[in-house]
Amino acid sequence: MSEQLSVRELPIFPLPEVVLFPQEFLPLHIFESRYRIMLKSVLETDSRFGVVRWDPKSKSMAHVGCCAQIVKHQTSDDGRSNLVTLGQQRFRILEITREAPFYTALVSWIDDEKVLDQDELQKISDLVLIALKDVVSLTGKLTNSPSVLPEGLPNIPRELSFWIASHLGGPVADEQQKLLEITNTTDRLKRQYELLDNTRKQLAARTALKDTFSNADQTNS
Repeated sequence: MSEQLSVRELPIFPLPEVVLFPQEFLPLHIFESRYRIMLKSVLETDSRFGVVRWDPKSKSMAHVGCCAQIVKHQTSDDGRSNLVTLGQQRFRILEITREAPFYTALVSWIDDEKVLDQDELQKISDLVLIALKDVVSLTGKLTNSPSVLPEGLPNIPRELSFWIASHLGGPVADEQQKLLEITNTTDRLKRQYELLDNTRKQLAARTALKDTFSNADQTNS
């Protein structure tokens, strides 16, 4: 595992079932008094704080989160604030240093390991992209609303893996947290290929079933 040795204290914002990834935007609405205090402190320093998934079932925070940089903020007269944040570096919580009025923690930064096999990385990245396009296309067919991937999709495998992890559909916070914690780009993409390929197969089966019923209706009409 590749972890930078630098350690810093970081304000922590636990969010139920939310997992932030590097280079992904996260809009936030701040209304609780403790997080208003946190926001004031953050804006007076470097506009950075940690977003960590909070699990309502276990009532606990994850040990790995992502640093958020405030890129836009607006505070209303009643003290509520709307923020737009951008995911930066991932971090591992070493120690909770304060719990009130808001959490702060000593954290160490996390980065992916150096890739030893670039050919394998590119191969799995290409397979993931094909599977992603198939899933989007099949979803469009099922919903009768042709879908395409957004322009400007990351072409660097590491960034692509973070984008896909951030845009997984459904209640997938557990899976997203696992992907956030993986520190090998190839391994992260391999897991995403498994997820996308499984989804692709399910969608293909549903599409074939839909076509069968559609053809039968046309025959009987």
